This record gives sequence, structure tokens and C-alpha cells, in this order.
Amino acid sequence: MPSQSYLKKNIALAWPLALNGLLMQSMLMVDTLLVSPLGEIPLAAMGIAATLVAFIMGIQMALANGSQLVLSRAIGSGNKQAIAKGFWSGLAINVTVAIIFWLVLHLGDQAIVGALADDIALQQQIISYLAISKYLVLFTAVTQVMIALLNSQGKSKIPLQGYLIEMPINALLSYLLIHGWGEFSGMGVEGAALGSLIAIVIRMSYLSLCLKADQSLQLSLNQSMPALFNSIRLHSKEIFPVAVNVTILQIGISVYQLLYSQLNINAYVAITLVMPWLRAGTQFIAAWAHSSAISISQAIGSRKLDDLSANVNKSIDVSVAISVICALLFAGLSFMLPNIYPDLDAETYQALSLIAPLYIFLPIVRGYNTVHGHALRALGKTTSVFKINFIGQWLISIPLCALLILYFEVSIFWAFAIQPFEEIVKALPFRQLARKSLKEFDSNKAETLMYD
Repeated sequence: MPSQSYLKKNIALAWPLALNGLLMQSMLMVDTLLVSPLGEIPLAAMGIAATLVAFIMGIQMALANGSQLVLSRAIGSGNKQAIAKGFWSGLAINVTVAIIFWLVLHLGDQAIVGALADDIALQQQIISYLAISKYLVLFTAVTQVMIALLNSQGKSKIPLQGYLIEMPINALLSYLLIHGWGEFSGMGVEGAALGSLIAIVIRMSYLSLCLKADQSLQLSLNQSMPALFNSIRLHSKEIFPVAVNVTILQIGISVYQLLYSQLNINAYVAITLVMPWLRAGTQFIAAWAHSSAISISQAIGSRKLDDLSANVNKSIDVSVAISVICALLFAGLSFMLPNIYPDLDAETYQALSLIAPLYIFLPIVRGYNTVHGHALRALGKTTSVFKINFIGQWLISIPLCALLILYFEVSIFWAFAIQPFEEIVKALPFRQLARKSLKEFDSNKAETLMYD
């Protein structure tokens, strides 16, 4: 496809994806705001329980992103039977994983909570929140696969509409259920979980109606069970490395945070304040990478490979441009942070100043790697992407960070510098693998990806 139409298509896909990511992060912030009047123990309980559920949802989202590549190829091929098989295979995998996690939370809640908190009152609040919020993982499994199908069709605005419906419902219901109204005294922290659960059921219903109304889809499954199981097996083989990759990166971020907690309190607070801004700001980079992967997968499915290398290179160029813009915004943020957080110690402001060059530079190299990783997954290199991320993070960067903090007792600058260093370590292997994969990619390799 011409470069201009490729870019227009990606932009149309990317901006709803970016807003989806921002809305997902803001939902937890809304719940935190609503629960905060209840005091420290309910707030801490929700924070711990929500972190557990969010970790599981991150894995579910990773599985759905893998399914999104399979579905995008099926959409590109125009094979309605392949679309149906891809959808039901992805749904079967995600729901099965959700049931496993639900059982873990249901049967092991006492042991898990006991390992995370010592205070009895806090433990009771966490268990109360999990008793309701564990059902979120079941409905999330279904909604994420629906979203993957819609994104694969290029209809990323529909999931955005779903979030826009869910958020006000969630906020209103949670407020009423937490604090009560009239003679109803409220449920406390459990009300936040129940409000979120009802809201996600409503969003799932909306997405279901949109898919049902789509005349271009035929999601009835007419395949034999052996054929479906074979599709699930091949589907799993492709998407589980994506989920494992996301999981190790999530755990790696947690390990970094644990290591940073060994710095002095002002340094740790500075990093804690910056991290949410980094996550929010890089949503636009991640959205562009996702949209590029969808477009590349659709091209592979349609066997339109003539412009594949040019379009991948164009995606990389645009990603770098977005990353530079993001870096400039972070540069502006570095001057605004003292006004946003006006009551900090002087040492914390000094720590923020020390790491400013690092968090300004970080989005540039991270954006470069993100788009390469998504493009390579679209080309069927999910396992190779996992290896590069695992080596770069777990075999090089995290051990180095631990050595610098725990043994050499370095300053916050050198401790935080490990994160951009990790991205630099991974950049060259990603680029070399992308060039090699594009050079070797042909119709035969495209055919091996079309197992449905």
C-alpha cells in the first residue's frame, strides 16, 4: 500500500488505542480517589489487591495482543472461517487462563494475602476486595479478545467507546456503593470492586452487541473439535511467548522498584513520582507500535508484501518522531514537577533534577525498541523478541542495577540510568533481527503464519 495511506491507516488505529491505555490507567486513579476518604487501611488494601488483579489483567492483555496478530492476518486474508477460528481459539485460551487465575485467587487468597500483609485488619480488607474483584479477570478475558478482534478490523474506536461508557458508570456506582446513599450505609472498599465489576459487564455487553451487529463477521464455528483443538494449539504456540515476555517485563519493573527502595527515601520518592508520568506518556508510543503490528499482520494475511520493508521502516521513523515529541514533553514536565508537587523536601527536588536527563531520554530509545518488538512479533518472531528482552533485562540490567545499588551504593542518577541502559543494550539486537527478518520474509514465510 502507498506510504501515505499506510500512515493514515495507522494514525486512525493508534489514537483510540492510546486513549484506551490512558483511560485504563485513570480508572485505578478514580477508584483510589473515591476510597481515600475511608482512611489508610482501606486505601492500602485496595492498592495491594488491585495490583494483584492488574498484574493478571496485564497477562490477559498480552495474550489478547498475541491473538490480535493472528486475527489481523485472518482479516487481511478475508477468510471468514479463519477469523472465526482465530477468535474462538483466542477466547478459549484467554478464558482458560482466567479460570486458572480465578481458582488461584479463590483457593489461595489467605496464603497470598498473608504473604503480602502482616496487619490483620489490612488482610481482611484485602480479602474482602478480592472476593469481588477476582471475577473481573473472567470478564476481562472475554472483553480483551473482543477488543483484539475489533482492533484487527481497524475498528479501534469501538473499544474506546466502550471505555467511555464504562468509566462514568464505574465512577458513579463505585461512589454510591463505597459511601452509600439514603439508608444504605455503603460497602466500603468492597463497593469499589463491585462498581468496577458491574461496569465491565456493561462494557462487555456493549462490545458483544457491536460484534453481533457487524454483518462482515461470521463468528459461528462450524469446524470439527479436532480442527479447533489444533488451531488452539498453534494459536497458543504463537501467543504464549508474548504473554511470557510481558510477564517478565512486568516482574522486572517490580524488581527495579524493590531495588530503588534501597536508596534513600528522597531518591525513592522521586522515582515513584516520575514512573506514572512515564507510563502515561509512553502510551502514544505503544499505541503506534500496536497499530503498526496490526497493519503489518493484515498485509501478511493479504499477501501484499511488496511494501512490507518500506512500511516497517516508516513505522520506525514515525515511532522515533513520536518518542522525540514525548521526550520534549517530559523536558517540560521536569520544570513543572515542583509546581505539581509543591510540598516535597529539598532533597527530593534535587533527586528529581538529577534523573531528569534520564527520563527525558528514556522514551526515545524505548520507543525505538517498542516498535521493533511489535513489528518482529507481526513477522512471527515472538520467541526471538522474548530472548532479547530477557537477556537485556534479567541477565544484564537487573543484576547490574543490584550490584550498583546494593554493593557500590551509587547515587540515584546511576541507579536510574540502568533503565535507559537496558534499552540501549536491546536496541542493536532488535535492529539487526528486524533487518534480517525483513530481508528473509517472503510468501513462503507468510504462508507458515497462516495456520488457520
